[in-house]
Amino acid sequence: MEKVKVYICKGMDGTYSCYVDEKSNLNYGLIGEGTTVQEAINEWLAVYEAMKASYAKDGMPFVEAEFSFTYDVPSFLAYYGGLITFKGLSKLTGISAAQLSHYANGYRNPSPKTVQKIQNGLMSFAAELSQVSLV
Repeated sequence: MEKVKVYICKGMDGTYSCYVDEKSNLNYGLIGEGTTVQEAINEWLAVYEAMKASYAKDGMPFVEAEFSFTYDVPSFLAYYGGLITFKGLSKLTGISAAQLSHYANGYRNPSPKTVQKIQNGLMSFAAELSQVSLV
């Protein structure tokens, strides 16, 4: 089974789309779109199942895949912006809120080092939250 990275991207019209990593070995194309991330993922998975059935019906070889969905930084910031403020994310990552806003709005692109810094801050926060117990 092929492990395939699928990118979630927010379009200029506010909708979300999923597209495959160009390094995949799939012998077919897929796309998922929706007004929310979950709608786009659900459509992606439905198209995958439909493609699989179509290939089986036509007796064609089909590369089965396991998908991991990932965001580009601007799409992540746009999607989670209502839950994690730029000011809060700045505290987690050490990157200024203004800089994060530039990434979210497409004025600038983060370097790979900055992407890793954001990823590390989020993972650290997630690990901390996973230890929380409320009474």
